[in-house]
Amino acid sequence: MAQPGEAESGGRGRLDLSEGFGERLLGQLLDRAHEMPPQLIGPLVAEEIRAIGGREVSILLQDYAQLLLVPLPGKGLTDGEPVPLDASLAGEAFLSASPVERSQPDGVRMYLPLLDGSDEVGVMALTLDRVGDDDRRLLRRLAGLVADMLVTKNGYTDRFFQARRRESMSVAAEIQWSLLPPLSMRTPTVEVSGILEPAYDVAGDSLDYALNDDILHMAVIDAMGHGLGASVMATVAVGAYRHARRGEVDLDELYAFMDRAISEQFAPDHFVTAQMMRLNTSSGALQWVNAGHPAPLLLRENRVTRKLEGHGTLPVGFGGATPQINTIQLRRGDRVLFYTDGLVEEHGRSGEEFGEARLTETIERVSPSARSVQEMVRSLSHALMHERRGVTTDDATLFLAEWRGESAAHLAVPDF
Repeated sequence: MAQPGEAESGGRGRLDLSEGFGERLLGQLLDRAHEMPPQLIGPLVAEEIRAIGGREVSILLQDYAQLLLVPLPGKGLTDGEPVPLDASLAGEAFLSASPVERSQPDGVRMYLPLLDGSDEVGVMALTLDRVGDDDRRLLRRLAGLVADMLVTKNGYTDRFFQARRRESMSVAAEIQWSLLPPLSMRTPTVEVSGILEPAYDVAGDSLDYALNDDILHMAVIDAMGHGLGASVMATVAVGAYRHARRGEVDLDELYAFMDRAISEQFAPDHFVTAQMMRLNTSSGALQWVNAGHPAPLLLRENRVTRKLEGHGTLPVGFGGATPQINTIQLRRGDRVLFYTDGLVEEHGRSGEEFGEARLTETIERVSPSARSVQEMVRSLSHALMHERRGVTTDDATLFLAEWRGESAAHLAVPDF
């Protein structure tokens, strides 16, 4: 019979289930999480870190423009000015999704990425007198738990949103941001990331995705017009897309459903351009339907190797013919970039259009130094904004997917 603190293990001896210090530390957060008000997450985290000798605790959240890491205010947390994602140790931890340490006269300053799944929420920073492997393991797990709590409690408060917002945001942008899934996802089989411009005034552009077993569903849309009207149309388009996708219809039927939803709700001259894609994450087979968007770009070994033009149909809402489904077989490591026309149709001060050639040049300049899909999208977006001299008169969206093709089965096997 098992004694207290022990359990039978099916012929493998007895397992010690007594609570150690690390479990108690993390367990306090877990035990209290279901009823903890959002504003107490930071103070409790600060207290837990102090229990292991830590100090100067900060929780830094990424701003909506993906330029800064902004300190979350709260009792026990170290406040201060936002720090740039580029050229800062906190930014290095965020962009690399890996802990960063720096020795200083009073100890070691640690920066740990806050990962919810594979989406990056921000960075947790703290100082310890000294750091060992046990500290690193415990703090890495604590950072993961903190990230999950921030994401969960975000639905109950405006405080995290307000901390991330560094400029006034339009009503249309508020609606669009509320529709979006996490802007990055990484698994052994596939990685995706997206970005929308201008972050605080986006209206008609949106993106969506869902990983259902071994099929990654993706969509990029661009509703005509600007402001609140475009945002409302984009909302209907995304809702129709999700409804049809969850009904597990084929891509041609999905297009038809979205087309009816827009045509029935809006005037005959209203439309939404869109691309709907499906990637088999086991085989690398990509299917897509293009309804008025620029052709996606295939990136292989940091170069744009081809445009995925294929067959197209009319924008959603115009009652186009049943679309033909385009297909391509990807290689491991291939990336496909989907984007809206606002990215290339912007005109410079001298009147010239930015164009696809300059987009390709910028991609091939930025790609070699990007360590991840998320960093690639962010760096590309900011490089393109610099190339356009900061001018954005239309919404512009980038959505990048990489087929990695590795197995994730090992993640479901406990490692005791």
